This record gives sequence, structure tokens and C-alpha cells, in this order.
Amino acid sequence: MTGSGHDPTRRRVLYGRRSGHKLRPHQQETLASLLPRLSVPLDPQGDVDASLLFNEPKRAFWLEIGFGGGEHLLEQARANPDIGFIGCEPFINGVAKLLVNIQNEAVENIRIHADDALALLAQLPENSVDRLFTLFPDPWPKKRHHKRRLINQGSLTDFQRVLKPGGEWRFATDIPDYCRWTLAHIYRHQGFRWLANSPRDWRHRPTDWPGTRYEAKARREGRVPVYLRFQAI
Repeated sequence: MTGSGHDPTRRRVLYGRRSGHKLRPHQQETLASLLPRLSVPLDPQGDVDASLLFNEPKRAFWLEIGFGGGEHLLEQARANPDIGFIGCEPFINGVAKLLVNIQNEAVENIRIHADDALALLAQLPENSVDRLFTLFPDPWPKKRHHKRRLINQGSLTDFQRVLKPGGEWRFATDIPDYCRWTLAHIYRHQGFRWLANSPRDWRHRPTDWPGTRYEAKARREGRVPVYLRFQAI
């Protein structure tokens, strides 16, 4: 892979909360009944074949890492029923919220990996994902915690490997330092092309890019999000 600078013998992990407030009874029931049916099965001896996860054939497969409460993932799935979506989120409260909405709206084209996304990325075949989203990942603002950030040379190599050539990766943040961090890693990695021709391209969210609850909170608190789009080379 181009410019990874990654030591494959070093185990990488994603950091973050696994649970928050106690789930309501209905959320607990939905989690117990629906998550097993929608979970992506991982097999250490083989790859994950996304085409086998859905009841009907899909023209493309999109992956969201860290879907939070699932607002973006759910809206994209509603708007694109012919696309298969895989969402990764270890925070069980967010998973439960999404599952309740999936059940209420009878959405059929979402599958879930409720654990560390790196485990799923390791089992996805090369060139198997058409679009990838990492929206408002934890910025880990303290310098001593920067090593915990999702974006690094290893994760970029994972993203490039699973994306089809020309596939798109979308990244959003409301933290200027994380924006600079990401662009610096992109420049170093050289496996992606930044799809921006003018400041408007990263200051304004495209019409086919649904907003999230976190984004709305950031704006209320005076933080300005940026929307970065990259193409896998």
C-alpha cells in the first residue's frame, strides 16, 4: 500500500465509550431481538462478503465508521434503498437508538457491527466498499491522546485497501486542529486525492450529505464544521 508507514505487527485499537445511561426497556428488547439479525458476522478464517448480508442484490456498498445515534446512516439508507449500508459503532446506546428507528421504519438495507471498526476493516476484501464515512470522530484534543485519534497512517491504509479505486471517503469535523491533522496525514499517505476546488467545497455540506445531531450541537455552540471529501487512488 502506498505510503502507509504502518507496522503490521502492532495491534491498533479504537478508543471510546461503550455505554452511557441505562437503556429503556423498549431499547433493551429491540437490542436483544434485532441486533443478532442485523449484525455482520466476522469469521477469522475468511472475508466478509457484503453481497451476502442483504436479502436483495445491492448496486453498491457504503460503510460508516462511528455512526453515533445513526441519523446520517438512517437517512442515507432511506434515500438509497438499492445500496447496502454497514454501520460501525461500539457505543451501545447509539446502536440501540438506531435499531429502534430501523424497526419502526422497516428499513432493510442496514447492517451493524457494534464493536471496534478495525476488526471489520481487517475482514473486508480489497476494493469492496464504494463509499466510506467518518463523521465527527472523537478529536481527542489533549496532545497526549492524539495517538487515539481514528485518522492515522494505519487507518488510511485500511480505508484505501477496502475502497474501490475512485471510491469516496467523507470526513467531517468541527475541530480545526483535527482538520489540519487529517490533511497532514493525507499528504503523507498519498493514497487519496482531496476533492476540493474552492473553499466552498469544504465549508458547505453537499446536498446528498445528511446532517447529524452532533453537527447541530456544534453549530449551536459556535463551532464551524468542515466537510472533506477524498477519492481513493
